[in-house]
Amino acid sequence: MKSLPELSKDLESNKTTARELLELCFEKISNPAGEGARAFLSVSHDKARAQADAMDSLRKSGSEPSAYAGIPISVKDLYDVKGEVTGAGSKILSTSAPAGQDAPTIARLRHAGFVFVGRNNMVEFAYAGIGMNPHFGTPKIPYDRANGRIPGGSTSGGAVAVADGMVAATLGSDTGGSCRIPAAFCGITGYKPTASRVPITGLTPLSFSLDSAGPLGNSVECCAILDAVMAGESVRTITPIDTKQIRLAMPETLVMDGLDDAVATAFDRAVAALTNAGVEIVRIPFAELAELPYINRLGGFAASESYAWHKDFLANRMDEYDPRVGSRIAKGAAQSAADYITLCLERQRIIGLAAEITAPFDAIIMPTVAIIPPTIEHVDNDDVYFPTNMMTLRNTSVGNFLDRCSISVPCHKQGEAPVGFMLTGRHGDDHHLLRISMTVEELLKSIR
Repeated sequence: MKSLPELSKDLESNKTTARELLELCFEKISNPAGEGARAFLSVSHDKARAQADAMDSLRKSGSEPSAYAGIPISVKDLYDVKGEVTGAGSKILSTSAPAGQDAPTIARLRHAGFVFVGRNNMVEFAYAGIGMNPHFGTPKIPYDRANGRIPGGSTSGGAVAVADGMVAATLGSDTGGSCRIPAAFCGITGYKPTASRVPITGLTPLSFSLDSAGPLGNSVECCAILDAVMAGESVRTITPIDTKQIRLAMPETLVMDGLDDAVATAFDRAVAALTNAGVEIVRIPFAELAELPYINRLGGFAASESYAWHKDFLANRMDEYDPRVGSRIAKGAAQSAADYITLCLERQRIIGLAAEITAPFDAIIMPTVAIIPPTIEHVDNDDVYFPTNMMTLRNTSVGNFLDRCSISVPCHKQGEAPVGFMLTGRHGDDHHLLRISMTVEELLKSIR
């Protein structure tokens, strides 16, 4: 599907209508040859049609609430939408009462006139980077679909929906990479804002210290538009930056270890393209990153904080969890108060050191994920699943731990295995990162 600005122009010029865009989405979702049945947990046919028709009527009278009114998007199953059950990809919550009100982010997007197509599949309770869900199935990415490769998590269904043109964009969450990993595996763009910019009220929590709410779309500009609305800001036109004014840091510690050949090739090619265009890229040791595995050895914030939320469910309904999710949450019980306090202090120490090290740079860069997506069949084995999950999350989780904004843009050539190029900006420097990322996106188009 076209980008949000392109769709906005088509709607404004009457080349299409909100209802026509929506019916195209429904057609693709219901196609039995596609992944709609696994990418979506529910589709809001009647409500979405009513929303689309309302936006078309408002546009005819010149009263549309925003330039993006009528554009179809989808929602990860952990967002509260009034009148809908927030299941978070689980069986445990699937019989809960419908949400009494919209999450603030949903309310803002509704006010702007976006049309909510349906709820997307996800990793149960957002607790994995693989993207598999044993309850509702696992959607396959566009690349090598015949062999069925993992979509990445936890925003798995949303990423596949965007990649297959079932919606124009989707809403995700990102605790350790859940917007950026599936974006990288599906060949689209995923954005993790500085966590405090976008409210997470009305989202099923994983880790209140790390959770952030962000969009996935077909371009940096698509993500910037949705991010602005979700943050309660005015949508601003973002413009590229002169390449000779961009200075990027490439860490040599941890994040470049063990790269698949395809990832290394695509990333090196992207770095060369940026350098040739005048972007300054400096390799830095950033040795502090080597401390992260030890600091998080007990499960980190996700384990302890998710356990606090899930402890009663675990005590009474453990058999209803995805075993790979439930077992990881349960490990949070082993963390003591002293362990948690030490974790908090260590995070602040590393954040302070990282701020000093990266101050001279606009962003740090690395491959979004060190590996290309393996097949679902290969990963569906505990001996493979858990180490693959850790490798999948390794690079993206750095941005969450450092409390920064971060984005993944595709850098592979058409026909190659999908590879993401990740840029991580400074805390609160979201607008600047998006401008840098738009510049990088334009340069990478030349090699794609």
